Amino acid sequence: MAGFAACSEQTFPAPAGLLMKNEESLSEREILERVKRGRKSAYQVIVTRYMKKAYFTALGFVHNHQDALDISQDGFIKAFYRIRTFDTRRPFFPWFYEILKNLCLDHIRRQKQKHEVPLDGVRILQTEDEDREMKAALWKGINALSFDQKEVILLRYFQQLSYQEIAAATGKPLGTVMSSLFYARSRLRQVLSHYLGFERESGKPGVNNGS
Repeated sequence: MAGFAACSEQTFPAPAGLLMKNEESLSEREILERVKRGRKSAYQVIVTRYMKKAYFTALGFVHNHQDALDISQDGFIKAFYRIRTFDTRRPFFPWFYEILKNLCLDHIRRQKQKHEVPLDGVRILQTEDEDREMKAALWKGINALSFDQKEVILLRYFQQLSYQEIAAATGKPLGTVMSSLFYARSRLRQVLSHYLGFERESGKPGVNNGS
């Protein structure tokens, strides 16, 4: 993340220490009100707060470290120039997420070939040390999901968002989020049944009573 931090500081220069501390102590709404008035130093607080979350969100879509860095930075720049349209009574990240997601989708559309890259060192489905073959199979399964199902999987297990937070970020009803996640997890269990032993435990692929 050091590369992204350097880029963000160059784009939105960090303020003097005292001013930075004063702005960090403000509520998100107060900071964003300052941003809407054009204060870049206040926006640096927002970038610092969300840059890691933005990076891993983009990484979940594009599967490439450098592309995720570039898209994350582009997302913050685009959000800054659109900030006057933002309602500061709302939380920032769900609004920003729509911008970031659209940039990711545009990037994917521009790719003539999609590369599947196992992500070593990234927690996937709350496991610590999966082998390369299993990760590759998991990514293949995620990419085979419908967009709605893939989206909730990425937000739930990469960003650890709650169901309510996913609903807010995607603009979908809570019941739709829960249904999409249920069917997505069922399909991924089938993909991973060979590795996780579901077939041996239950006799039926995709069934795991412990989840």
